[in-house]
Amino acid sequence: MSVEPPAVEAAVPWFDPHQPELERAIVQTVAYADVFDYPLTADEVHRYLVGVVASVDAVRAALTNGRLVPRYLTSCDGYFALAGNARSVDARRRRAGVAARMWGPALYYGRVIAALPFVRFVAVTGALTMDNVEPDADVDYLIVTEPDRLWICRALVIALVRVAALRGDRICPNYFISERALLLSERSLFSAHEVAQMVPLANLDLYRKIRELNDWTDSYLPNAAGPPKQVPVDAPRARRVCALAESGLRTSLGVRLERWEMSRKLRKFSRRPAQHAEAVFGPDWCKGHFDGHGQRVLDAFADRLHALERRST
Repeated sequence: MSVEPPAVEAAVPWFDPHQPELERAIVQTVAYADVFDYPLTADEVHRYLVGVVASVDAVRAALTNGRLVPRYLTSCDGYFALAGNARSVDARRRRAGVAARMWGPALYYGRVIAALPFVRFVAVTGALTMDNVEPDADVDYLIVTEPDRLWICRALVIALVRVAALRGDRICPNYFISERALLLSERSLFSAHEVAQMVPLANLDLYRKIRELNDWTDSYLPNAAGPPKQVPVDAPRARRVCALAESGLRTSLGVRLERWEMSRKLRKFSRRPAQHAEAVFGPDWCKGHFDGHGQRVLDAFADRLHALERRST
């Protein structure tokens, strides 16, 4: 059985230590977004400012003082990108159009998931939260479940995934945790973004609890309070059918089903070649991140900072 790794603090690399702290943080912030080919507005630079508490006005002033643009950054139509990447503005606009068409299905399926037995919280995660998706993208979800029923809950959600696929919709609920595992173990700039960018679809009280328990994200993104996007949030549902299903599975039968489903899936996952450390499984978590995406992002971010450092010397 896989176990969750201990909490890991992943340092944020720095470039040009002679640069004023705020200006350095701004360039880092834009460089991180550049990994996703995603230029930022001044307000977004402020929200996702790496490691520095600052006001929006201070960020705006630093962006326009002439020391960052054009040496490190380029400014185009209200967006800021790394110097030489102004083309990303057109890419962002195109992807935003794709995202506008995806949000309807994303909200619909998220709320269906929220109504399933043992689901206690649902949030959209990943690229859609930033409206930065291509037409072939799927919708990522974080799902919090009742303890000791995570794997039964996951099986029900995967059944919905298959129904959605028959309708031509791609949803990817790839991160499940139980209410016992709200304190996330992986601690890095990538993980902090995942927490700060998630858009809750049900149970704002539990969303606030997740943010409070994971206040370590403040050391990475101290200005990123609350969700980035406001969508109507459904109250926790207590439909009669759902309540009956939960009652029927809070029995010895439910215990046996939970253990059987977890054992079955862990055997299947263990047969995957070269399982990445970001994919972890156990009674209270199922994190199906098999491709090492988070580490690749951090590596690409570090490469950009090294290139900026060479430019500054």
